[in-house]
Amino acid sequence: METLKAADLCIPLNTSCRSMPVTPRSMVIKTLLSCISVLTVVLNLLVIISISHFRQLQTSTNLILLSLAVSDLLVGLVVMPPEIIMMQSCAFLDKLSCALFYLFSFILTSASVGSMVLISVDRYVAICYPLRYSSMITPRRVQIYLSLCWFCSVTYNFMLLKDHLSQTDLLNSCLQECFLVINYIFGAVDLLVTFFCPLTVIIVLYMRVFVVAVSQARVMRSQISALRSNTVTVKRSEMRAARTLGVILLVFVLCLLPYYSSSIAGQDTTSMASSVQIWLFYCNSTFNPLIYAFFYPWFRKSVKVIVSLQILQPGSCEAKIL
Repeated sequence: METLKAADLCIPLNTSCRSMPVTPRSMVIKTLLSCISVLTVVLNLLVIISISHFRQLQTSTNLILLSLAVSDLLVGLVVMPPEIIMMQSCAFLDKLSCALFYLFSFILTSASVGSMVLISVDRYVAICYPLRYSSMITPRRVQIYLSLCWFCSVTYNFMLLKDHLSQTDLLNSCLQECFLVINYIFGAVDLLVTFFCPLTVIIVLYMRVFVVAVSQARVMRSQISALRSNTVTVKRSEMRAARTLGVILLVFVLCLLPYYSSSIAGQDTTSMASSVQIWLFYCNSTFNPLIYAFFYPWFRKSVKVIVSLQILQPGSCEAKIL
């Protein structure tokens, strides 16, 4: 008779509960997901260090980017690793760990989406009301809005999950698989609050921004129509604005829509329904720093200063990044 090794047992002295065998395919998937988790942490950490260290970057807009980076960093640091561990057996030892995992997961992803909405509001005011921007969007107000965003995220998700946290159970007493089921009613509410409403706000505001930007570009083009080179520059700016808008909306929809497909179809949502849907949702936290920060020249400059360790030099916080 084959002797079971102690390391293979999920529950000590219980020979009926063994860890699932590790296959090459599962190792490749876990390695890939681990790289995504590390990339999420590194990119968002660079954003946090850049905005926190360089005083020139501590603007109202970048404070929202900082909040977004913090929530996305915690997704890569707190949410993604347990999700990778849950791909194998012996993931959670009790219901409390399982419940807290989903609570933190929902809170952080909601805070990330809320920060994206605040970014769209900030850009809307900056483009449509440029003369009033400095008086309407102040650092103090931004801090208040961000505090409300996190408070609402915590309150909303706790109310959404409070009746279900006690029902969080282990799917198998041996494998210790953690899962959470949200019924159709609560799934529809979460679909409305976390997906449709933010998506609608972002689309409406960015379309308004795009229309105003195009109209301003046309006015400038009509005033300098005699200069052919300037006309070409205006056309390129229009295309760049359209491309950025398309990338923002496309990534947001592609990351969140698959996860809410069950709610849209009128079905109950289970946390183990599809790992691909869940990880697409999480990968929105990986793409956010690429979209909102990596395209900015100041981010590339600050990364060079951080990587070259020039950030350790005295007075580096006063460096000109913009």
